[in-house]
Order: sequence, then C-alpha cells, then structure tokens
Amino acid sequence: MENDLIRCLEIALKYHVTDIHFSVMENNQLKVEMRIKNRMFRLKDVQLDIHFFRYLMYRANLDSSDLQKPQTGQFSLAIQNHSLSLRFSILSSFRMISGVLRILNNHVILDSKNLSLTPSHGLWFQQLPSYTNGLVVFSGPTGSGKTTTLYTILNHVKQKKIYTIEDPIEVYSNHYVQIQINEKHHLSYQEALKQLMRQDPDIIMIGEIRDPTAAEIAIRASLTGHLVVTSLHASSCIGAIHRLLDLGIKEYQLKDVLRGISNQRLFDTPMNTKIGAYEIMDEQEVNYYFKHKTTSPSFIPLEKTIQEALLAKTIQEEKDPNSI
Repeated sequence: MENDLIRCLEIALKYHVTDIHFSVMENNQLKVEMRIKNRMFRLKDVQLDIHFFRYLMYRANLDSSDLQKPQTGQFSLAIQNHSLSLRFSILSSFRMISGVLRILNNHVILDSKNLSLTPSHGLWFQQLPSYTNGLVVFSGPTGSGKTTTLYTILNHVKQKKIYTIEDPIEVYSNHYVQIQINEKHHLSYQEALKQLMRQDPDIIMIGEIRDPTAAEIAIRASLTGHLVVTSLHASSCIGAIHRLLDLGIKEYQLKDVLRGISNQRLFDTPMNTKIGAYEIMDEQEVNYYFKHKTTSPSFIPLEKTIQEALLAKTIQEEKDPNSI
C-alpha cells in the first residue's frame, strides 16, 4: 500500500500537483485523477481499489468504519528528500465516495524579483509591505499559484513582524509566526485574532477566505490598523470583490479597507521555470471601481496580459502531459 502511495506522490511532485482525487466506484474500484494545469488527468496504469482508500483513511487517522461521514485528517511522509505534509478528506455522494489528498507544501517557490511578466506588477508586489493597514487580496482559481505568490512576498519582507492564521498551514516557514486553527482545542478564528492582537503584529496573513467567518476576521483585523493579506478563490479581481460581498462583507467596509487585489494564472517559461500572469487592481483602481462600478480605461485585464506574453514567447502555451 505504501509503495502505491509513494508512486502517486512521485507523479504529483513531477507535475507540481497539489491535489490527488480518489473516487470509489460501485464495483469498489478506485479512480485516481490529478489536476495538472487546471485540467483533470486520470492515472491509467494504476490499479487500486477500496483497500487503498481505507489505507489513506488509516494514515490520516480517520474512522474507516464510517465512509458515509465527511472526515478530514492529516499525516506526513518523507519522499525524494521532501517531508510532505498531507491532508486527506472524504465525502460520500449518492453512488460514489470521493477523497482528495492534498499536498500542503508542494508549492513552487518563485523569486520575488521575477514574480510577474509585467514590471509594473512586480513593483506593486514589492511595495505592498509598505502599507501600514488595510486589506490586500490575492485571488485566482485552484492551481493558479496565488498561495505561492503570497508566501513568496511574505518571505522577502524584512524588519516587520508577521503572524498568520491558517486552516490548515500549507507552507511552513521560520520567517513568521504561524497559528493553526483548531476548533477541537477551542482555537477558532475569533480566538486566534484575539490572541494575535496581543503580539504586536505588523502584517497578518489569513490563509484563505472560504466562508463568512474567515471573511469577517479579515475585515476586523484590517480595521485594527494592521496590514492584512489573504487569498481567495475567484476568476477575476472584480469576481473577488463580488465574492467578498457574497460572504456578507458590507460594501462600505470593503471600500474603507481594500488596498488592492491581484488575480493570476501560473505559466511555464521557455527556460523551464514558472512565472505568474496577473491583473492588478491597485488602490486607485479599487476606488475607481467602487465609484463607477466598472474598471478604468487604464486597467489591463488578465486575458490581454496572457495574449501579449504568448505573442512575445515569454510564456509557453499549456500542453497536455504526455502520459501519467
């Protein structure tokens, strides 16, 4: 069983995969898929069944006697000189049981000087830590590299005290103080923020806004006079604003605290490295949007940035992996 797990993880590391999807079919066979460049690919020559699924549950300390109950657990495994932090979650549907194994620390770390194809975007990223208060949102779909961008920027901040509130911690670092949400031990978002306020932070990172509670905490923290940075699933900068409003944030609150938004996709370069393509709404652009409910004439959408980069051959077109 462990050899099968290692093989799956080796493939995931090769393609920089963060999520491996397992589907238990009606015949108890197991379909294994990986998300590569925003598309799902099935592992064709991997023959696994429900016994492997239960093995993953065992490693994650889940209750394998109850496959109908949603469960989440974590474990670690050493492979290829990597100490991988893994999270396994299961969810039962009408005719299928789904499990997702997330590699929490399989992020491609970028150079802060080469985060973006566009020099003005890179300059904006470098200037973000100079804000003394407000909210900055890094957005994008799954696999777009928004977490990578966020951590890369934080890792290059100097002479500031950084605290994070995460659920779970995805990338471990000694550069800042990381707080893991643990409801079982009565450490909620609210309690974590309360304790963090006593620690004199300069920058607060909210790992990811997924629900109204995390959104509220991000706004509350930014209203305390601190710089708050966070990530959010959205397909565009405007989509990120709408998502925050949908999560219950009042527009007047967002207007008061929002300092900027980025939205991105991650691409390969001809030099076999990674780079981000972004659209950016800086503070001026954010203010324009709230006033006119549309972007300004100077706003450059992500699609245009990508098209220009493809024409200049600074990024490569996405290609299907040969075979996994």
